[in-house]
Amino acid sequence: MTAALPDFSTARVLVVGDVMLDRYWHGQTGRISPEAPVPVVRMQESEDRPGGAANVALNLAALGLRPTLVGLVGADDAGDRIGHELANAGVDARLVRVPGRPTITKLRVLARHQQLLRVDFEEPFHDLDLTPLEQTVAEVVGEADVVILSDYAKGALADPQRFIRLAREAGAKVLVDPKGHEFARYQGADLLTPNLSEFEAVTGPCSDEETLVAHGRTALDALSLGALLVTRGEAGMTLIRPEGEPLHLPARAREVFDVTGAGDTVIATLGAALAADQPLPRAVALANAAAGLVVGRLGAATVSAPELMAEMAEAEEVGLGVVNEEQLQRAVAAAREKGERVVITNGCFDLLHAGHVAYLESARALGDRLIVAVNDDDSVRRLKGEGRPLNPVDRRMAVLAGLRAVDWVVPFSEDTPERLICALCPDYLVKGGDYQPDEVAGHECVRSAGGEVVILDFVDGLSTSEIVERIQRNPASS
Repeated sequence: MTAALPDFSTARVLVVGDVMLDRYWHGQTGRISPEAPVPVVRMQESEDRPGGAANVALNLAALGLRPTLVGLVGADDAGDRIGHELANAGVDARLVRVPGRPTITKLRVLARHQQLLRVDFEEPFHDLDLTPLEQTVAEVVGEADVVILSDYAKGALADPQRFIRLAREAGAKVLVDPKGHEFARYQGADLLTPNLSEFEAVTGPCSDEETLVAHGRTALDALSLGALLVTRGEAGMTLIRPEGEPLHLPARAREVFDVTGAGDTVIATLGAALAADQPLPRAVALANAAAGLVVGRLGAATVSAPELMAEMAEAEEVGLGVVNEEQLQRAVAAAREKGERVVITNGCFDLLHAGHVAYLESARALGDRLIVAVNDDDSVRRLKGEGRPLNPVDRRMAVLAGLRAVDWVVPFSEDTPERLICALCPDYLVKGGDYQPDEVAGHECVRSAGGEVVILDFVDGLSTSEIVERIQRNPASS
């Protein structure tokens, strides 16, 4: 299966923000210094990479765009190095040189792929007159569909409103990767992308997803934001909009090696996708996939369009029918990335009858995708006694998978599917019969994630146990 990506080559994105140089010294260490209790590193190689807003631009270029970057650097060798690297990558860098100030540089010393030390060389630009920077932005903003403000609190975006205003006048969308505790500085942006710690520092602690969403909606209203994307590390991402349900996407990283620059990759991919006319949920899905790739690499890295295409294809390759839990997790993630609502129900389904079919059709009508979790044979035997199930789990699942209303069927071995439900956090948890919502296994997880528990009526006179009893009383009639 090939996952289609938008045509990034026609997308026009302008990046404005704090530019810096990321310098890496790689070496070997095998002894402790006699002068102090520190490792001695024998230098072997060094590497320079554009960082901060420049890394956002590099991420855009890696996807096939030719982005424009506006930022501040010193009139020094480090500034020259950044300009050279950006030009080689295909970035139109409009760097404003500041005599007498050094280019912000972060030196990292590494041995055996582990960071031992970071040294920062910087004199922030907060006290500078930003008129030359604003004039440079004004010259190029008319060519952009999307403007990304990459704020690392080094001074280039000391007054972000002047750049938001320029973008608005040019008809461009404004995306902001924020810094600090004053989100009001970014009022009127189309999208804000704080990480969870940044978000909580402004809005207060978020003990669960329901609180996160509530705080997010308050921020949207107070700041006149178009949307809010909170990146949550191993918990994934949450997209909050003024209207509609929140979109929770699980993390896609197989192994987290280095989170440096992951936020740059997220906002770059978002900007590229939106500039290529992708809907916001799809743009977030692409950004989530890109973040999962980049955190598995050392330092501030980038993701290419072919890599992103392969990652999306792998996520979307799961079809309908009987699946295992790992496949189901991927399938649900892909559904959520498309903005689809997920419903789950469960049962033994030993003899499928008309009551089951009606019940499953009603459950499916609540959302876009229906998961049926099925007790495996040992679980049925514990619940129903010896002699049950009448049909083994593979046959029961095969019959369920053939129903029009059912998207995915998955087995579970416990007496209840609470663990599975809590792992999936569906939009709707459905149970049939005379249960109360608080009695349904998994209800707490679903509600804390903003979902709903729904009780549906069974069709009168139809019960697997009653059918089995009638057959046993009158086997000839069967």
